[in-house]
Amino acid sequence: MSGCGFAVGVTVMPVDPVPSPWELVDPDPAPGLDEPLSDWLPVRRSASAAAGLLGQIVAAEAQLAALRAELVMDLAVARPAPVDPLPGGEGAGPTGPAGVSEFVPDELAAVQNCSRAAAVTLLEHAEVLTTLLPGTFGLLRRGRLDWARARAIAAEVAATGRETDPAVIAGMEAAVLPRAGELSVRGLREAVRAELLARDAAAADRRRQQRARGADVTVRPVGDGMSEFRVLMPHAEARACRDAADQHARAAKEAGDIRPLGLLRTGAVADLILRPWQERPSVTAHLTVVAPLAALTPAGFLSSGAARPAAFIQPGTAGPIGEVDGEPITAAHLRELLTRFDALGLRAPAGGTLDIAITDRTGRLLALTSPTELGRLARHGCPDHPDTACGCPVLGPPGPVDRYRPSAGQYRFTKARDRTCRHPGCTVRAGWADLDHVLAHADGGETSCENLCCLCRRHHRLKTFAPGWQHTMSDDGVLTVLTPSGVTRISRPPGYRVLTEPPPPPLDPADDPPPF
Repeated sequence: MSGCGFAVGVTVMPVDPVPSPWELVDPDPAPGLDEPLSDWLPVRRSASAAAGLLGQIVAAEAQLAALRAELVMDLAVARPAPVDPLPGGEGAGPTGPAGVSEFVPDELAAVQNCSRAAAVTLLEHAEVLTTLLPGTFGLLRRGRLDWARARAIAAEVAATGRETDPAVIAGMEAAVLPRAGELSVRGLREAVRAELLARDAAAADRRRQQRARGADVTVRPVGDGMSEFRVLMPHAEARACRDAADQHARAAKEAGDIRPLGLLRTGAVADLILRPWQERPSVTAHLTVVAPLAALTPAGFLSSGAARPAAFIQPGTAGPIGEVDGEPITAAHLRELLTRFDALGLRAPAGGTLDIAITDRTGRLLALTSPTELGRLARHGCPDHPDTACGCPVLGPPGPVDRYRPSAGQYRFTKARDRTCRHPGCTVRAGWADLDHVLAHADGGETSCENLCCLCRRHHRLKTFAPGWQHTMSDDGVLTVLTPSGVTRISRPPGYRVLTEPPPPPLDPADDPPPF
């Protein structure tokens, strides 16, 4: 087992031997990677045998959780904070043990392949278990307390504050641990909270202040066009807000509205916040429509005799800029696109703007244009051959500029391509992100769309100041991030697809009957 530099005062106990997962079952319990799952028939066991194995699995999972907590702290200890604070971090609260780098949660998230929020929580639980809860951690290491209950105890202690007297925590453990396995997770949390508050009168105020600092309003998409609108606030205010929404909903119901009560409550909340009856500054919207080039089939898109596409686009090896499968974005493509937009009646939102993103078969962004530019290029065509249906490209990404600051076109193109911060797992919208040179401009990196990506301020600081991180990006916008511990994560632009087979060959006009 790995040692933990933070586990001061923790008695390291021998771990009860538990068979490996595959020793618990059959020598060959699952098909190989090259065998179809349909050919594998599981061996059925008796109920008592299955129950016994499940119990052993719970114990093994607890021991693995204890090992993970130790390894998390090992990683934290190996990443000390710099002596001088890094620029740009003012106002950011602590997200890990004292004395460790602020970027430990980001590295842990990459190693665990989880969100940064989950990594912050795991780091907090690991620190509390290994430094403040020797009894709980000892049971976890032996497999005698499951991870869900150990995590619940750690969460309650963390909520009370790390300044809690160790004697108070020890008294709580002595009172709670003997019956921890008999309580539900919720019941265990309530018992831990009650024991802590009974021994520390000031704990309630610390918990309340800590929770108040986390008050916020968030939105969580749940699919099918719906989202959860969450507000974390003091209980009395939350109760009053819900009651007000309920009263407005019931008043509408009594007035004859036939919609469900829950729907009326949500409408009341929206109206009370948005106040549509008041004059307010208009909210403008920006709409980007994605148009796959392969879906456009004007005559100018037909190949002039090549047996196959000029290139089978693989990630990182796409063809020339402004081409798809070797075919350029021609004026004929744009005329077809303009015709389809007119047929659909697509227009910019009132007071807003509309962009058209043209992509190839992989989802790679080839060009970003506006309806005005689209119409102009469709009308005038190729400037070098105005009177012929040539195959010259007339649209592509913005070219590089010979300066540090990106051009307006590069800003539009890169934000449309990336949509969010491109650090693996980050979901901060591109509108709130910085445009960063993947290869630093000071190191010779050019200011081009192939060397620019969106990074939120936190991950921009990580890339700039955190030692040992490496970032590289291919021409099609696939970002590869290497952590100081050697873990590689890949971030592809939204909508990017990896082709598993070559695209179909180009159409031959002779194969299409009239009038095509």
